[in-house]
Amino acid sequence: MAKLTLLLALLIFFTPCLCCPEDQKQALLEFKSSLIKTTSSPSLEIPLPELESWNSSSDCCNWERVICSTRFHPRTVIALYLDSFVSMQSMEPIVVTSTTLTPLFRIRSLMLLDMAGNQIQGELPGDAFANLSKLVYLDLKNNFFNGSISSQLFHLRFLQYLDLSSNSFHGILIGEVGSLQNLRVLNLEENSLVGNIPKEIGNMTKLRQLYLRNNSFFGEIPSSFLYLKELEVLDLRDNFLSKKIPIFIGSLSNITSLELSNNKLTGRIPSSIKKLKKLETLQFENNLLSGEILSWLFNIKSMKRLFLGGNHLTWNSSAKIAPKCMLSHLYMKSCGLTGEIPYWISKQKTLEFLDLSENKLEGIYPQWLAEMEVGSIILSDNSLKGSLPPRLFNSRSLSILSLSRNNFSGELPNNIGNATEIRILMLDGNNFSGKVPQSISNIYNLLILDLSSNRFLGNLPDFRSNVLLGYIDLSSNEFSGEIPTYFPQDIRILVLGKNKFTGHLPRNLTNMSRLEHLDIHDNKISGELPKFIGQISTLQVLNLRNTSLQGSIPDGISNLSSLRILDLSSNNLVGNIPAKFGDLVGMNEIPKRTSFIREFYTILIEFNDLTVIWKKSNQALSSHNLELYSLLDLSMNQLSSKIPTSLGKLKGLKLLNISHNILSGKVPLSLGDMESLESLDLSHNKLSGLIPQSLVKLQELSVLDVSNNELTGKIPVGGQMDTMNDPNLFANNSGLCGLQIQMSCPKELQSIEPSKDESKETWLSWEGVLIGYSFGFFIAVGILYHTGYFVPVGFPNYCSQQKRQRV
Repeated sequence: MAKLTLLLALLIFFTPCLCCPEDQKQALLEFKSSLIKTTSSPSLEIPLPELESWNSSSDCCNWERVICSTRFHPRTVIALYLDSFVSMQSMEPIVVTSTTLTPLFRIRSLMLLDMAGNQIQGELPGDAFANLSKLVYLDLKNNFFNGSISSQLFHLRFLQYLDLSSNSFHGILIGEVGSLQNLRVLNLEENSLVGNIPKEIGNMTKLRQLYLRNNSFFGEIPSSFLYLKELEVLDLRDNFLSKKIPIFIGSLSNITSLELSNNKLTGRIPSSIKKLKKLETLQFENNLLSGEILSWLFNIKSMKRLFLGGNHLTWNSSAKIAPKCMLSHLYMKSCGLTGEIPYWISKQKTLEFLDLSENKLEGIYPQWLAEMEVGSIILSDNSLKGSLPPRLFNSRSLSILSLSRNNFSGELPNNIGNATEIRILMLDGNNFSGKVPQSISNIYNLLILDLSSNRFLGNLPDFRSNVLLGYIDLSSNEFSGEIPTYFPQDIRILVLGKNKFTGHLPRNLTNMSRLEHLDIHDNKISGELPKFIGQISTLQVLNLRNTSLQGSIPDGISNLSSLRILDLSSNNLVGNIPAKFGDLVGMNEIPKRTSFIREFYTILIEFNDLTVIWKKSNQALSSHNLELYSLLDLSMNQLSSKIPTSLGKLKGLKLLNISHNILSGKVPLSLGDMESLESLDLSHNKLSGLIPQSLVKLQELSVLDVSNNELTGKIPVGGQMDTMNDPNLFANNSGLCGLQIQMSCPKELQSIEPSKDESKETWLSWEGVLIGYSFGFFIAVGILYHTGYFVPVGFPNYCSQQKRQRV
């Protein structure tokens, strides 16, 4: 028994400790402590529940998100999966500084470090990577890192995966990248890197995957790529690359994915690409490529995903195509296709995505396509005609159907509700007629519905069971009855304009707790503008133009703190412009681009722009930039009294129209404080006195119309006022003079500013925002994405979908 006890003691003495080293444990505890201290939210005690296991009384090899080496050797920390540990668990903003990471750089055995998606700010420490010589995998994407990248990073000779995407690094010591001889993956997506792609990348001869997507690289693709013989994935999308696609690309025989879309590449598709026998994904869309699409592209047997649209390519309709490949994705938008939808597509039995939009296709919707189980079908902007085959809606795979702006006609099939997997249904701009089938409410996955600009009539189906539906555009049809309210409670965008709806605005609109865009223009609404409109606190866009509204404008609209676009023009409104309009926060601030817009910059399906009378002409505001606009139109009413001076608070307003009313008094001096104003229309009122010199401060102003008033004195000079040289913009006043109308002023005439003791009331207006809107796939998808409803089908990044190798 004594010998056994001695043997056990000896084993214990000579067996290495199976716990993690004390110094590494302390480094991790120091990181946790530093993390909590640097968090700006005092209510956030622990970023993630997984860190609760990090305590001094336990082995760090047993902690969550920590991986140690095998038990048969002295244990050390080799991997930290710390991605997304800072989530928005509090209403306050969370800020983590880059110095928080300092303790982690003392763990010399570390081979994998994943810090993606943590909102980390600041520069990486200069000596950060000196100790991490064994690092194989480093992921720092989706943070707020800035400054230059430490040169030591490029001495990590075992590094196989590097992801610095979605940060704000302003530069990289790219000349030293060539020292990474064993690098397998380099991902620099979505940063702020600027300049030519450095030729030194060609020194990385072991490189297998190269991602430089979504930066600002320009110039040609460097010839040094020729030496990357083991390269499997080359992703240079979303840059400013120009010149021709180099012929040597065809010598990179291991390439499976070649992604060059959204650049400025010119010339023809090089024939050397036919030598890439392993090629599965070819993305050349949205460049400046020209020439004929050659049939040999369809003879690459391994090809699965082919994206050629958005170039200057042409299609030979007489060419006989017999593909040797079996495609899953085919994108040939704007490729000059003519005639009927090509029959050879019917042989692609694995097809999941088909986009033939913006071509010259004719004929009917083919029965063979209706019988294929394709997930996404986009045929918008062609000349297709006829009715839709009922078989199309028996599909269990169909999730996107976009047939916008064709010549389809007839009634929708009654079995449309059988396609329960449809998420996006866009049939706008056709000649469909009759009633919308009640079965459409059975499509429980429906997110976006656009039936605008057709000839649908009668009452609407009950959409309340479509609980995910966030965007509905039914404008420019012949729907009738009272304004419907049987829509989902969480709907975001509701467009019902240009129909035959009647009656009062229903109070049930206040039940739509997330409503942001409400457009009911050009209907016959009776009664006054109700006060409860001010209770829809989420409204950003309200369009009630030409709806026969009467009475005064309720002060409660000023409670809509998010309101950016308001159109009450062409009604019978009376009374004053509410002074409280100057408190509209959404118009007080200069709009900034929101993050979800950036997420969908490359959205696949086309959208309709917002049509307005912008700067005295009918124009379309791009939906890409719609969130940057703030507009107000109160024109064509019977509003009276003075223009409130509180207008000057609306510093974010770009378009203001209060023309064709009976406003009187002086033009407020405060209008000169509206620093974002681009168009100002005060015409056809009874305004008197001088045009204030303060308008000279408006550096963005390009249209000013003060015609048909009772204004006098010298027209101000300087700044943008010197460009207002159309006499019609100043016509029919009592006595204006100045250079703009080529009428000299008497020497004794002075442009005396109005008194600053003007009325303290506020508001403005702009020239008829004819928001004829079927507006917006892009904004709709962005909103739905932002709330977690939907991740749209974009160009798939097949490379990024590949799982990273865990150590």
